[in-house]
Amino acid sequence: ILTILGNSAVLATAVKRSSLLKSPELLTVNLAVADIGMALSMYPLAIASAWNHAWLGGDASCVYYALMGFLFGVCSMMTLCAMAVIRLLVTNSSKSSGSKITKNTVCILIAFIWLYSLLWAILPLLGWGYYGPEPFGISCTIAWSKFHNSPNGFSFILSMFLLCTLVPALTIVACYLGIAWRVHKAYQEIQNIDRIPNAAKLEKKLTLMAVLISVGFLSSWTPYAAASFWSIFNSGDSLQPVVTLLPCLFAKSSTAYNPFIYYVFSKTFRCEVRKLQCCCGWRVHYFSSDNSAEHPVPTTWSG
Repeated sequence: ILTILGNSAVLATAVKRSSLLKSPELLTVNLAVADIGMALSMYPLAIASAWNHAWLGGDASCVYYALMGFLFGVCSMMTLCAMAVIRLLVTNSSKSSGSKITKNTVCILIAFIWLYSLLWAILPLLGWGYYGPEPFGISCTIAWSKFHNSPNGFSFILSMFLLCTLVPALTIVACYLGIAWRVHKAYQEIQNIDRIPNAAKLEKKLTLMAVLISVGFLSSWTPYAAASFWSIFNSGDSLQPVVTLLPCLFAKSSTAYNPFIYYVFSKTFRCEVRKLQCCCGWRVHYFSSDNSAEHPVPTTWSG
């Protein structure tokens, strides 16, 4: 619910301000699309399976669930990587050269991200790698246990880990360390903090927001990655079901964080959300024991 409501607000704001969106903001929209896509295509089936205490639909739904999770997961990771690289380019470039990152360039980049993610998602369907159930039995993902049982599974998981996880993660960390160093040196050159331009303060806020988005995503998926790697080198029975279930749920919660980060750091997004509240008529009526039903006290929900 939080993922759908929050990211729907992001998309509604983007549509309303489509003519004013800057090129890098298109990546934020793409991240919201990936998050809401994951919530709509995967979470209902997982919730129904949890209530059923067993996976629903058999092998076909298992492959579908794992494919959707891999597709949207890689898309989110590569989008965060692209955001980090573009922030680094913008920070290190002058205003004139920074304008070279056009909307068309970002749209081409987004198309490449989706094609790259789709390629990796369908590779197990083509015979390289496998999809299978999670150890706790109510979710599906890449068959990590095939790592040491099959040369095919070994090569796929190793390649996927390098090209879809390790390289993007290291790129994100390197880019933001470079940005932090650049900002640190720039602020050292300005002795009086009151003389720091508003543009520089805005750039610092945007960078901090992007860092928090990346940290939220990586920290959410790290416990799941650790549990998955444990299952690669050990039998599936070596971990209790709850030990494998909780990291999976925590990883899925990453789709709900970003709208809250935008709300805290973006004044524009806060204003647009409040306008959406008024347009949609999101109101909560409180009734005191002294008042009759004919005299409700309306209070606008503060989001």
